[in-house]
Amino acid sequence: MKWRVWKATSHWNSVCAGNSRLPAVPTLLASSRFLWLLLALPGIYWFWAYWQGIIFYGEFIHASGVMAVRLLILTLSVSAVGLLLPGHAFTRWLRRNRRYLGVAVFAYSLLHTLVYLQRQPLERILAEMQQLAMWTGWLALLVFLALAATSNNPSLRLLGKKWKLLHRLVYPAAALSLAHWVLTAFDPTIGYLHLGILAAVILFRVAMLRRAN
Repeated sequence: MKWRVWKATSHWNSVCAGNSRLPAVPTLLASSRFLWLLLALPGIYWFWAYWQGIIFYGEFIHASGVMAVRLLILTLSVSAVGLLLPGHAFTRWLRRNRRYLGVAVFAYSLLHTLVYLQRQPLERILAEMQQLAMWTGWLALLVFLALAATSNNPSLRLLGKKWKLLHRLVYPAAALSLAHWVLTAFDPTIGYLHLGILAAVILFRVAMLRRAN
């Protein structure tokens, strides 16, 4: 494990060494295993706290949903950050780990859904699926499932050009996720705030691309 972390860090720092403006990436952040642990820790704690009765059902649903959306916004910000900070070490780190962040979005969305299914009776689940507030969430989850299942090199080679088209579905999935949040929240203010952040990220990316062309 130590050898792998050292090797990954050495490679990363050698890349950064070519540009004195780029800071070296800390050893732990260069480890994909550490990143996975970092991404998983909040979910592990929330699930344990919910199971032990430390936090309530509503608190768990809110926390897991917010985490999924924030990781989604971070994932969609990678291109914008690359345009704003081209060649920066942080940009390189984000691009290198974009797939991990995307899979984490699905993992937290799935955890969010599983606890909902565990808590609610089947009759209520079926009835709520007909509501706009709920089927937006279900559709987003299905898209995240498809994206997570194909976030690997074999799928990239198998799908070819279709892979990129498939993964562009992340944008409508993001819209569905935020619609689900806004429509189900007692107070949608924070949901609207995240929607505004996502819109700003996308508009910035579009503006920078047009400027470059």
